[in-house]
Amino acid sequence: MDFNAKLEQARTLADVFELVKRAVEAVLGRTRAGLMLALADLGNHPQGFLGAFYPVASNVIVMNKVPLLRIQETNPRLYKPYAFYVLLHEYLHSVGFVDERVCREQAHRILETLFGVDHLVTQISADTARFFPNLVFPDAAWQPSQLALEFVPGFDRGSASYIR
Repeated sequence: MDFNAKLEQARTLADVFELVKRAVEAVLGRTRAGLMLALADLGNHPQGFLGAFYPVASNVIVMNKVPLLRIQETNPRLYKPYAFYVLLHEYLHSVGFVDERVCREQAHRILETLFGVDHLVTQISADTARFFPNLVFPDAAWQPSQLALEFVPGFDRGSASYIR
């Protein structure tokens, strides 16, 4: 499978996620079904931002919608590579890679294997901050007082084809 071409063809976060699942299965032989994606404003911190998180033993990935919107506005060519990397990282947590260091290493290995070292998604996995310095507001630290989740419909298509 040409993962680069498939990523280019992806139109939605659900499309990107289907490719993420195939990537993990191709390289690691692991799969997980029944996940949901929720978008939320996860706040900001002067040293960086939280792209997403996966509550262990749950069925939801919570992705920070603010970086997604900012990337789409400021550098749209980075949107799909960023989304792929973040979803890959969180999907790896869901299939059993709980340790952050190990998860990052596995994600980078998968990306090098399937996309090559020069692809944007692989480079983003190696140094996210280099690509997104404009996502941090230097003098602002803000955390939401309440976590409002917006669930993405039709996210994990492969696991619930019988639900309409």
